[in-house]
Amino acid sequence: MDFEKLHREESGRMLSTLIGLLGDFDLAEEMLQEAYATAMQKWPAAGVPANPRAWLVSTARNKAIDRLRRDRRFDTKRDEIARHTGFVSQAGDDSTDKMFPDDRLRLIFTCCHPALPTEAQVALTLQTVSGVTTEEISRAFLVPLATMSQRLVRAKRKIREAGIPYRVPSEEDLPARLEAVLLVVYLIFNEGYLASSGDALIRRELCAEAIRLGRVLCQLLPRQTEAQALLGLMLLHDSRRDARVGGDGELILLEEQNRDLWHWEQIREGTRLTESALRSGAAGAYAVQASIAALHANAKTPKEPDWRQIAGLYDILLRDNPSPVIEVNRAVAVAMGRSLEEGLALLDDLEKRGELGEFHLLPAARADVLRRLGRATEAADAYRQALALATNDVERRFLGRMLAKLES
Repeated sequence: MDFEKLHREESGRMLSTLIGLLGDFDLAEEMLQEAYATAMQKWPAAGVPANPRAWLVSTARNKAIDRLRRDRRFDTKRDEIARHTGFVSQAGDDSTDKMFPDDRLRLIFTCCHPALPTEAQVALTLQTVSGVTTEEISRAFLVPLATMSQRLVRAKRKIREAGIPYRVPSEEDLPARLEAVLLVVYLIFNEGYLASSGDALIRRELCAEAIRLGRVLCQLLPRQTEAQALLGLMLLHDSRRDARVGGDGELILLEEQNRDLWHWEQIREGTRLTESALRSGAAGAYAVQASIAALHANAKTPKEPDWRQIAGLYDILLRDNPSPVIEVNRAVAVAMGRSLEEGLALLDDLEKRGELGEFHLLPAARADVLRRLGRATEAADAYRQALALATNDVERRFLGRMLAKLES
């Protein structure tokens, strides 16, 4: 039995079921680990059960009941556990919920409870359902690991102490949770599109899963234009996956990519979804980002993108969704569409503010603009700064190559 594969594919679903049964994140996580340990002892001799997921959930539940009895907490939890006992049988049969035909999306909506701050909803959901690590979540939110760990601890405590119900929302409650759900899907895709660590630039399984969830969301909520825009955005970005990394596994910049390797059927679908969302009057963050991605993706040559229009779209995005990361992207667009000096001035201002001290793409962007301006010594310093911050091996090798060229 491939326990690693089972954990990767099923742990989120099992953990969510256990949290629903026990109403306690920490207890659910601990008991699932104990169930894994029991399985590793018993299955080699007794054989793998017909439904490994249901076996593990049931075993973890029984271990939790034993623990609660010893801790004298069983009486307070007994009614709640009994009320949710049906979850164990449902762990092997996802057809019981007609409103959510997709199990993982159902769990995402369940985790995104509006009683918690949006950031806590998203962080808990990424950790519980998608197996994204706390470190990866902290990078996505541009906060220190210790800060994100504390936020997760506080969110779990609030759920436990306030008795926040862990259950599938009703149909009328879906819109209140949609913003967080869209953000979860978006961040799953982002971690796949540009992995925050490891020896691969792209985690294709995460990109594919996010796109699949986006399609299910559009089917579930066909009138939600931002869901359409998000799906369009992901398709447009993902369309370049085979051109972003060379045969040697090295990063290839957008302007140097072989456009024959782009997936044009995805570009056409993503563009249609983006245009449809805009025609419906949606100008939310995902629609604007998808419009930018469409301008890049539909360019037949590296010189073709309308950088001035891209910069204008970033102006809209920044106005409605203030973010230093968006400011970095806008500065690059200004550099390419207006003047390198103007773009560099914007990047220098961002660096002075110190809000992105751990964000390697800021010094990387400065290095690229300085290189284009012919200021090799300053560019080399910026590449060294980016190299010190980057945690993905492919990006580190790329930055090292650029630095070596300048130094030679």
